[in-house]
Amino acid sequence: MAPAVTVNLVEPTTLPHKGGVPVGNGKLHDSNDVETADGKWKDFSFHPIRESQVARAMARRYFNDLDTYAESDIVIVGAGSCGLSTAYTLAKARPDLKIAIIEASVSPGGGAWLGGQLFSAMVMRKPADKFLTEVGVPFEDEGSYVVVKHAALFTSTLLSKVLAFPNIKLFNATSVEDLITRRDESGGLRIAGVVTNWTLVAMHHDDQSCMDPSTINAPVVISTTGHDGPFGAFSVKRLVSMQALEKLGGMRGLDMNTAEDAIVKGTREIVPGLIVGGMELSEVDGANRMGPTFGAMALSGVKAAEEALRVFELRQKQNAI
Repeated sequence: MAPAVTVNLVEPTTLPHKGGVPVGNGKLHDSNDVETADGKWKDFSFHPIRESQVARAMARRYFNDLDTYAESDIVIVGAGSCGLSTAYTLAKARPDLKIAIIEASVSPGGGAWLGGQLFSAMVMRKPADKFLTEVGVPFEDEGSYVVVKHAALFTSTLLSKVLAFPNIKLFNATSVEDLITRRDESGGLRIAGVVTNWTLVAMHHDDQSCMDPSTINAPVVISTTGHDGPFGAFSVKRLVSMQALEKLGGMRGLDMNTAEDAIVKGTREIVPGLIVGGMELSEVDGANRMGPTFGAMALSGVKAAEEALRVFELRQKQNAI
């Protein structure tokens, strides 16, 4: 491992223009003053490296993670606000569990980087403010609801905390293409993991030859892929196609007051081994959509984690076979 590098910071400068450069306090200085300000950088150099070292550092760790998490304790499908809240709650409660997060997009966070209609602020109805306090996100208290000044502040803060847990691995740019299933003695269906592929591969099955996937075994899968869409509601749609569910209820129109309560209360194990939370659940239950209010996403994640811990020991024993 390369030794730590200590860098002495200097006041920021801008590029030269018409007679001088604003340095520090914004006043124009001649080139001699600029040279003095830049003096600490004249002998600066990064430690030397070969390109192959970079390639090996990335590949070695990635494939080690694939090997480590091929047998996971819990897999979370979808790294939006609900999935990340689930991961945070689980990892904090059970640091002994191996938790894999599978996210189809390159960038985790789902639709939680902005509020509604591309506006910046994020609204959460109380008591979701308790989760904001837990993860350290400041907000303005408006009585029955709170406002985070930018949705990206919530998402980036939560994401950074999730990724800091040593027992969590995020596989982004990775799609879940199917569910691993088992049958019990009575013929009942149980979910025992996920079938994965890189998203760019999954997007080109129709114009390339067969590109088989890989797998992750886990006694509990938590699906938070959002409402119906290209990658949305994937797990529950697959349950219908494999006849584990008769049909989906279909998400109803927008009603904030009805929708948020229903999503949190309804977060549960749909079939043994598969817990569904967030807006994916609205497709199962025929719940209303909630629009640009995010409290239910966070608290559905908390409840999904609690449901997972409630059934984990039993599903782990079943999955050992």
